[in-house]
Amino acid sequence: MAEPVPAGHARTMRALERIIAARGIRLAPQADEPGCSGPGDPEWHRDARADYALNRWRAATPPRFRGAEATIPEVVTWADKALADPASAGALLLTGLTGTGKTYEAYGALRRVAAGGPDRYELIAVNSADMYGRLRPTHVVGASERELQRLCQVQFLLLDDFGTSKVSEWTEEITYRLINHRYNHCLPTVITSNLPARDDEGPDLTDFVGDRVASRLAEMVTALVPMIGDDRRRPGRRAA
Repeated sequence: MAEPVPAGHARTMRALERIIAARGIRLAPQADEPGCSGPGDPEWHRDARADYALNRWRAATPPRFRGAEATIPEVVTWADKALADPASAGALLLTGLTGTGKTYEAYGALRRVAAGGPDRYELIAVNSADMYGRLRPTHVVGASERELQRLCQVQFLLLDDFGTSKVSEWTEEITYRLINHRYNHCLPTVITSNLPARDDEGPDLTDFVGDRVASRLAEMVTALVPMIGDDRRRPGRRAA
């Protein structure tokens, strides 16, 4: 006959279970559950990692894009590469006019990575205009620098609407520091932009980021996906 569990121990175990559940980590299934696997099964561990990563993805994703899925072959290929070997994934750049589905595909790519059960998954997703707003100097000493370092060092970074902010020496310097760090440390990055990567007849990303950043992006971007089509947000069209 099993000995009774002390009340204090039971309370501690319940508290630990709540903490683990809040972090999205799956507990081992009970041994008497039919057909269940346990911690010794690699598939169980992969599913547990996927649950955790998808919780992190949902926390970083606005409600409008929580149904996003990668549907374009080049986006799917990049996501699979980022799952298998993040250091070699480089950057995914989606370009195109407003409303062509760039942001949807970007979040879909990062969801696919999470669903694959990576060993590690950290994500920050930010609109570039909001990013520059957060990085402007404030009365709080060191706050802007800490935020920049957070963006530089996070494992996965999504920069949405890149190239829409007003260009200045300050934005060029911030952009250079961010892209240069991620380039040097081989950190996977997803970028969406209304500007084309290169256009001899009109403005392009080079005009916004400057030559130093453009040179790094040219090597950093391993998947360039031009998005073509009408604005899906307009009345009568499917929302992106």
